[in-house]
Amino acid sequence: MIYRSLFPRDIFAEFDRLQRDLQQAFDTSPSIRGFGRGGYPALNVGGTPQSVEIYAFAPGLDPAKIDLNIDRGVLTIEGERAASLPAAEEKAAVHINERFAGRFRRVVSLPDDVDPNAVSAEYRNGVLHLAIKRRESAAPRRIEVK
Repeated sequence: MIYRSLFPRDIFAEFDRLQRDLQQAFDTSPSIRGFGRGGYPALNVGGTPQSVEIYAFAPGLDPAKIDLNIDRGVLTIEGERAASLPAAEEKAAVHINERFAGRFRRVVSLPDDVDPNAVSAEYRNGVLHLAIKRRESAAPRRIEVK
């Protein structure tokens, strides 16, 4: 378990933490497929012979503010998550803020055999589930020999 004091007392430990944070920031550069790790929302992507299944873990979003787009085999998930910090006029101090707030965008390359017209999306309990059907012509089938 990592323990981080709200009010650091050891300046050298803080320099060490800052160096680790900077190194980690350079290790996770964005690409066409989104962030390698640490991107928001976190994604699980898998598939079955019938469909590609994508789960985006994004609690606290309004489903009406999630934009999904498929264009030329690339799925884009965009939206905005509102900040839940005290307003500036309340003069409240925030010591740690680890919850992501703001605009986000994740991009996933899809296989060639998916049908962009057969997509279902459901947001429940903070998880966005996308099921993208594969084209029937691409599905493997057994051929009977006579």
